[in-house]
Amino acid sequence: MGKKGNKATKKFIASGQLKKTIQARHKHQQMKKQIERRKGKRKPGHGGGNEVEEEDEDEVEDVQENEASSSSKKKKKMTVDDILNADFMLGAGSDDGDEGIEGEDEGLSDEDALSDEDEEAYDDDNASFASLDDLDDDDDEGDQHLAELAQLAEKDPEFYKFLQENDKELLNFQPDELVDDDDEDMGMDEDGDADMEEDEEKMPVLTKEVLQKWQKALLGQRSLRALRKLLVAFRSAAHMNEEDQVLAWSINSSSVYNKLIVTSLKYTPVVLEHHVPYKTLANGKFKPPTQNAKFKALQKLILSFFNNIVHIMSQLTDEEMLRLALTESAKLVPYIISSRKTVKQYLKKCLEFWSSGSDSVRISAFVSVRKLASSPDESVMDTILKSTYLSLIRSSKSTSAHTLPSINLMKNSASEVFCINHAVSYQHAFGYIRQLAIHLRNSMKIKTKEAYKQVYNWQFAHCVDFWCIVLARACDVKAEAEAGKPSELRPLIYPLVQVSLGAVKLVPNGRSYPFHLHILRSLLHLSRHTETYIPLSTCLVPILSSSLTPSGKPKSSTLKALDFETSIRVPQQYVKTRVYSEGLVEETCFLLAEWLASPGVHGSIGFPEVVVPITVLLRKSLKASSSSKLGLAKEQGFVKTLLERVDDSARWVEQKRKNVNFAPGMLDEVVKWEREMRGKVVEEDSPLGKYVKVLRKAREKKRKLLEKARKGEDEILED
Repeated sequence: MGKKGNKATKKFIASGQLKKTIQARHKHQQMKKQIERRKGKRKPGHGGGNEVEEEDEDEVEDVQENEASSSSKKKKKMTVDDILNADFMLGAGSDDGDEGIEGEDEGLSDEDALSDEDEEAYDDDNASFASLDDLDDDDDEGDQHLAELAQLAEKDPEFYKFLQENDKELLNFQPDELVDDDDEDMGMDEDGDADMEEDEEKMPVLTKEVLQKWQKALLGQRSLRALRKLLVAFRSAAHMNEEDQVLAWSINSSSVYNKLIVTSLKYTPVVLEHHVPYKTLANGKFKPPTQNAKFKALQKLILSFFNNIVHIMSQLTDEEMLRLALTESAKLVPYIISSRKTVKQYLKKCLEFWSSGSDSVRISAFVSVRKLASSPDESVMDTILKSTYLSLIRSSKSTSAHTLPSINLMKNSASEVFCINHAVSYQHAFGYIRQLAIHLRNSMKIKTKEAYKQVYNWQFAHCVDFWCIVLARACDVKAEAEAGKPSELRPLIYPLVQVSLGAVKLVPNGRSYPFHLHILRSLLHLSRHTETYIPLSTCLVPILSSSLTPSGKPKSSTLKALDFETSIRVPQQYVKTRVYSEGLVEETCFLLAEWLASPGVHGSIGFPEVVVPITVLLRKSLKASSSSKLGLAKEQGFVKTLLERVDDSARWVEQKRKNVNFAPGMLDEVVKWEREMRGKVVEEDSPLGKYVKVLRKAREKKRKLLEKARKGEDEILED
């Protein structure tokens, strides 16, 4: 603890001379730094350089002599060295300042003295802001930027359209007006120091006129001085309602507040792109700006502004304003990518909106995450992949008709991030698929109800579906053909399929059929895109057989049809009901037809032989169902129609392979024939393909009607 100040100390502080002396000392330090900077910029060997240096040295000596004369006054009028510790104010370069410090330090209290850390931070801020002012080029800037403004519509049409809609008068300005406004600003800055003593406690109020002046300077001159003032005002808006913050501006109008936020977000990327542009490489990644003197001077200001954007996002309630903050902040990512702490905070905030906002906000947040993923730093990519996957899993704990579209949006967008760099994604995908296998293994060993719940839940189903989407996108046949090589993620198809089929066979009872259909639907998507043969018929045919030959007659009920997309387990009231039996057979027949019509199965030269065991088992089940007289006419109709289309498609393939002139052992010829056949299956309409198209249209129509009914719209549900 410091000692209490004497009367002279208290009197000196109360007189108000302490603040003036500190300001004078800061001005002297800035002047000295500017002189040293000018000396460093001069090249050796130029004429007249020595004379200028002597003049600069004379200026410093005059200031030092004035300080020395003021320090030799009477003891009643104390110097700032007596108040602020001479060793700090004289700096490390003063050799004479160490004498007499101990005696002067006795009259200084903790409350009166400024800490060294705060003072040094204050000096650093002033130095960085002063350097920003030096970076402005005032000579002939107006004409240059007038020409740039004429090309703004081509370079940045979005920003030009924003100016036309909101600030059209800014597009009509004269360079002379900008110089006059800049001179007025400098005059206001000089008068501000004198008025600060009178209006010490009165905070200036931000008005639209002040914002208009800043906008003109930013648009016309790309002024860094105006940018600094704008971002200082933005900080006041971001921390407006916080008590422990020292703010530079007071904002009393909501319209001014909104205009300040929009102006800061829209104008800052344009100004920074002019002064410190960054490059976008051919592979979609960006190259951060070069570490020149201008960027180093701006970096601290950009980081402060970016942190204020992250801070204000949690306060914004307007969806359009929040979307604007996310979109414009993504343009600043290349300037802050070197700050790990800022990147993590920004990623966390973006993923928060990505997992909980509306659809438009989710998309804007994902665009920001996608911009972060464009960084050439792989460590940033690792953080993004891990955080994105965990956010997806946390959001998929429960699924309903209301949350399913949002979860599907998250899965599709997250899969795009995982497909940016297959080599980096492989490590994460391998670890998370292995985690699913561990859960399955534990459930198979313990065999208890609680252990089964580790697998039979929404999170497990969504994880399997997500990795099927990722592998289907990364290992798509067309994508690999364009790349000219197989994807690094292709080896993960086999373990994922094994884990998925193992989960289906874990609990084969009737109430778990909705979970089975979820997993099989995901595997069908993977098989269709990668043209990989996955034996799904071994899981689908037993479901149809058990539905056609139940142990008892299904009971009628007035329950609505069960939605298999939002159900993972059959509710007790649906068990052994006719409505559930009909829905299950219809859904299973559709999945079986889609699997048989996929290029990997239907395009095989052995398709007629592949469908033989399927048709035999289904006909046997149909015969047993007809003889039992359980009233399953509708279910039998679904299966009979499917069998007819399968037989027609088998004859269609036999007709196509009738004229082949190679043996089954000639694998190269077989592969070539199948490649041509898969193209015909996709382009031409096979009997099974036509049947699947009709089923898809009917299901889509039914889904739209149910969606309208759920939203409360007046619609008549037709059969």
